[in-house]
Amino acid sequence: DFILMQNYPNPFNSTTTITYSMPQQKNVILEVFNVKGEKIATLINSRVSTGSYTVTWNGKDNFGRSVPSGIYLCRIQVGSYQHTIRMLLLK
Repeated sequence: DFILMQNYPNPFNSTTTITYSMPQQKNVILEVFNVKGEKIATLINSRVSTGSYTVTWNGKDNFGRSVPSGIYLCRIQVGSYQHTIRMLLLK
């Protein structure tokens, strides 16, 4: 199964680590959204081989601007599979 683990630490201050596993090679999209559903950052959008991976999010948007404290959603998409986790940024 494709797995998106809960980020750690959570809540986090400046950076958090997101881990996911791939049972087969597929295109992966890993994105961060605010609670309004607006895309904040794209962490991955590429073909990924089988295995486990970690990604660090630095609390910044796609333009390099720091985002405010709050709840953020991290969504993984692999084909028709989607899974979302909640992350809490506290500054």
